[in-house]
Amino acid sequence: MIQTLKNWMLPIAMLTGALFHVYIEVLSFLTPTLIFCMLFLTFCKISPRNMKFSGLHIWLILIQLAGSLLLYGLIAPFNEEVAEGILICVVAPTATAAAVITGMLGGNVAFLASFVFLSNVTVALTAPVIFSFLGTNRDLSFWDSFGYICRQVVPLLILPLLGAWAVQYILPRLHRWLLSVQIVAFYMWSLALTIVTGRTVSFLLVQENPHYWTEGILAFLALIVCVFQFWLGRRLGRLYGNTIAGGQGLGQKNTILAIWMAQLYLCPAAAVGPAAYVLWQNIINSYQIWKKRKKDVKC
Repeated sequence: MIQTLKNWMLPIAMLTGALFHVYIEVLSFLTPTLIFCMLFLTFCKISPRNMKFSGLHIWLILIQLAGSLLLYGLIAPFNEEVAEGILICVVAPTATAAAVITGMLGGNVAFLASFVFLSNVTVALTAPVIFSFLGTNRDLSFWDSFGYICRQVVPLLILPLLGAWAVQYILPRLHRWLLSVQIVAFYMWSLALTIVTGRTVSFLLVQENPHYWTEGILAFLALIVCVFQFWLGRRLGRLYGNTIAGGQGLGQKNTILAIWMAQLYLCPAAAVGPAAYVLWQNIINSYQIWKKRKKDVKC
């Protein structure tokens, strides 16, 4: 029954957020706390002693950073909202659930776990700089904007990691208990997805000057970017013997965090990009899992 619930939780969460957005939106203040707790529980499964880095990790990080800025630079002269939405779809850190999908597909989980750590730390350090240069807080100077974003993003991504590692070494019994209740992170993810979906739908419905054509283009470009990142990650991963982990590392994003950052630091419509990315990456993952199971049955 739990597995069935997991399989249907994505559409249930998004449908609930869309239908009850008026009531769900008031819970937006919970999103940072939910992200923090999800990351904390996930990092409890990652031991610093087991992390090893390779050239593929560096390539994926460079693509994540340079690719996002390149696409922003190419699109911004034509449409700022679309450019910001695509930027956040690329620069967003790898989803913590990517390691689970990688394991289901028969990939290198240890490699992916290390990249989840590296990706989140990199975004924590670079996102304040990127968002500040974009002028997301136009009434503030660069340094004031940088400090404002740092105070919100860095603790949200770094403190869960430090807290999880501290628990591993200082409170081993508590650590073992936290490992036994990892299912809680799934329910937190479901609630967070419901909230950010509700907030996005509320924006789309109450915006004073709707730009549905622009938002439709953004959702379509998010599909192209999603497919391309999975493809490019797999191509690079094949060179290092980590085809599956490379694809998941570059393609599967922490969309909850991406939507939250877009809503907080970018133009409101930019959140449509990562909101659409949620659907595209889960469709791709569902297809990959179905294909893997079909192959296993034949064997």
